[in-house]
Amino acid sequence: MKATDLDRVDHRILAVLQEDGRISAVELAERIGLSPTATGERLRRLQKDGVILGFSARLDPHRVGLGLLVFVEVSLDKTTPDVFERFADAVRRAPEVLECHMVAGGFDYLVKTRISDMAAYRRFLGDVLLALPGVRETRTYAVMEEVKTDGALPV
Repeated sequence: MKATDLDRVDHRILAVLQEDGRISAVELAERIGLSPTATGERLRRLQKDGVILGFSARLDPHRVGLGLLVFVEVSLDKTTPDVFERFADAVRRAPEVLECHMVAGGFDYLVKTRISDMAAYRRFLGDVLLALPGVRETRTYAVMEEVKTDGALPV
């Protein structure tokens, strides 16, 4: 499914679900102005077509002991397909890594991680990140204030 295949009603469904993923099907139908049956059909199509990837709960990181947010620039020793693949496979297995993006520019990957405190980050850096295949150098950016974290896409 392409973005152009989404109509106004689909966009409205997606916007409402991003606000409240636990909304009942009946309430969602009322909010978008469709019958529950038509709404259910659209929801199933959006899931089947991969527009809706899944549903999850957003947690308060401080209340679960993961108050330190850190971004890390990672430079690899070589930029070859096999090094990229080995690094990507290894980083996918690191539970501390929330996100990892290959980027264009002065470094190869941007890693987002959450840990309890700076001591835990130091352990993560030495035991996990620097041990990943191909890592030559890292630069760490500890977040002092989270300004916007809602993460909703502007559909």
